[in-house]
Amino acid sequence: MGRRLEKLLDWFDLRAELEDYDFIHETITQGIVFRGTNLWILMFAIMVCSVGLNMNSTAVIIGAMLISPLMGPINGMGYGLATYDFPLFERSLKNLAFALGVSLLTSAFYFILSPLNEAHSELLARTSPSIYDVIIAFFGGLAGIVAVSSKFKGNVIPGVAIATALMPPICTAGYGLATLQWNFFFGALYLFTINTVFIAFAVLIVCRLLKFPIRSIVDPEKKRKVTHGITVIILATFVPSIFFGYRLVKKEEFSRNSRAFIDAVALLEGNYLQGNRVNPSTGTVELFYSGYGLSDSLIAVIKERALAYRLDTSKITIHQGFEASLIEEKTRIYQTETEILNNKIKALTFALMQREHQIDSILNIPVTGERILKEIKPLYPQIQGCTYAETFSFTFEKDTLKQLPKVPLVVFKAPRNSLRVSDKRKIEEWLRNRLNNEGVNVLFDETTK
Repeated sequence: MGRRLEKLLDWFDLRAELEDYDFIHETITQGIVFRGTNLWILMFAIMVCSVGLNMNSTAVIIGAMLISPLMGPINGMGYGLATYDFPLFERSLKNLAFALGVSLLTSAFYFILSPLNEAHSELLARTSPSIYDVIIAFFGGLAGIVAVSSKFKGNVIPGVAIATALMPPICTAGYGLATLQWNFFFGALYLFTINTVFIAFAVLIVCRLLKFPIRSIVDPEKKRKVTHGITVIILATFVPSIFFGYRLVKKEEFSRNSRAFIDAVALLEGNYLQGNRVNPSTGTVELFYSGYGLSDSLIAVIKERALAYRLDTSKITIHQGFEASLIEEKTRIYQTETEILNNKIKALTFALMQREHQIDSILNIPVTGERILKEIKPLYPQIQGCTYAETFSFTFEKDTLKQLPKVPLVVFKAPRNSLRVSDKRKIEEWLRNRLNNEGVNVLFDETTK
């Protein structure tokens, strides 16, 4: 058993493929400097990424991430802390700050000159970091430093550059700086901070696990201070991401529930949903109806269905008729004509299904009466006939005529005095269970013999 476990652990052993420690040190040291070639490549990559974000082109953004040299100083920071090489850590930090400044200015310069300033989905995606970005940065950093330390690097480094996405947040921050939209600026900088901190943290962990040699003599007190400082930085970066991650999950849940709710209220008694507007950030839903007009009872039904889908009814706004048309014209609801037509088709399909169900119910009425008679005749042979119908009843409540729900009406024909009172009660109870309806009305037509 012990030998098998040892063989299994050999599969996960990194030391067999580990590069020489001095070679790794030299590789990381060379990668932290932004001068000459590295600096120009950085600026070119920033320009390419900015154009990709501006044109909402994912392929161009990926290309920019592949040529970006930003991973160098971040690896240097993690490696410097792991080996207590504080001069290397300081140089890495200074080079990263310099690279960040150059990148921000280059990106802002492009967006100031660009005639296109609309924020597309690729830009918006970099303004709301969450716990998921922490996970991506951490495991991407693990993959990166393992590849740098290995003799068999393969294609891991380009993949890490794409996964950790260091370039787009900087360019998004440059967009926010150029357009003075500070929510873009600070949101994107926070995402870049998450990536930087957790890539460096992953590098530190791997270097410690692989027992990279210590590059300087450090007293225990300074080690303790470094450890505390790292802990504070990680917590300060990590804790807000949990909140943003929770908010992201709630937005996704709201979007899913609101879509199901909209499908459930697409058609209500001759009123079809002409359009809708959902805002996950504020938790609001606007509904635009056309048709015969929504009564108070139908509006109450909409609110009840909203509660069933865990939506706040106070944030649901209903527009109908002429008002809905005006609002739709003024605000130009963010729906294409195809989406509106699809809503109408859904509404018509639902109405057709309702009509078919009604027709089926009408056709089944005679069949139901026949079945009831056949089932009860062996139990009570004296019953000679059965009439079955479904009817409405009406009543006055506070001088207001009110229509009650449709209920079954069953009339049994039998000779006079052939059924006892107890028999009639049993038949009524049997019918309620048979039709699964407590409101069934049962009458007995007892003719003379």
